[in-house]
Amino acid sequence: MFRYLLSRFLQMVPPLFGLTIILFVLLRIGGDPVAHLAHPDASAAELEAVRAAYGFDRPLLEQYFRQLGLILTGDFGDSFRFRTAAMPLVLERLPATLELAFWSMVVALMIAIPAGLLSAIYQNSPIDLTVTILSTLGRAMPNFWIGIMLILFFAVQLRWLPVSGRLEATSIVLPAITLGSGIATALARVLRSSMLEVMRMEYMTTARAKGVPRWLILTRHGLRNALIPFVTVFGLQMAWLLGGAVIVEEVFAWPGLGRLLLNSVQVRDLAVVQAGVFVFALVVMAANLIVDLSYAALDPRIRYS
Repeated sequence: MFRYLLSRFLQMVPPLFGLTIILFVLLRIGGDPVAHLAHPDASAAELEAVRAAYGFDRPLLEQYFRQLGLILTGDFGDSFRFRTAAMPLVLERLPATLELAFWSMVVALMIAIPAGLLSAIYQNSPIDLTVTILSTLGRAMPNFWIGIMLILFFAVQLRWLPVSGRLEATSIVLPAITLGSGIATALARVLRSSMLEVMRMEYMTTARAKGVPRWLILTRHGLRNALIPFVTVFGLQMAWLLGGAVIVEEVFAWPGLGRLLLNSVQVRDLAVVQAGVFVFALVVMAANLIVDLSYAALDPRIRYS
């Protein structure tokens, strides 16, 4: 297990290194960051002074290796807008995003597992058709539109839940439903396909021939084996989840990392963008590692050595 974990951690290094190059290139070709630091009426001499103060007058290759050296020490620089270190600012907002991600995953599982099971058990029935239609519609509808509709109905019309913010315990309900429902549509379809394949296996036929109750066959023998592809897709959805959190946090004024990143991109706050995207990448990689380790719990035949 230790050797496997060590190899997985080493495999994370090249993608993170590539990420630093992609971020550096994209942030530089997106516009001159000095234009957002200096006064709009600043003279050319003042602009050059600001550019020299932040090292933007150096050759691009020198700028990159200087930035890479700071990243290796955990220093992503200072925020232009907040005048403080970027990484502590990102870590301060991370718990709110992780809270939103956790409850969104709970909502997704609460919707996807029953829907996928019922769709597989009652294949080609009205239930299956309903799940298929709702999954297609849910996948087609953008998160921000779902969020706005939920706000208009549950917050404005019925006044059951807060419109935005993170001041109350119930503030998480609408953002979690908005984000989780989109993931549930994909997971329900995957679970349906996986369950249909498992239900045709010989051991399922043998269990039915022995007179094992149907609910026990489906839960103990069927669902556990069908969860392996389901968990795989669930881990892959983590990147989609964090990407969707950027928009959902803005719609609901949720004070998380996604909203911080969106605002930082708008003002070219390079240090915050780099630190935020780097943390997002680490979260996605950690989630994929947890998914890989969960295979052994689902299937005793899988061993890591």
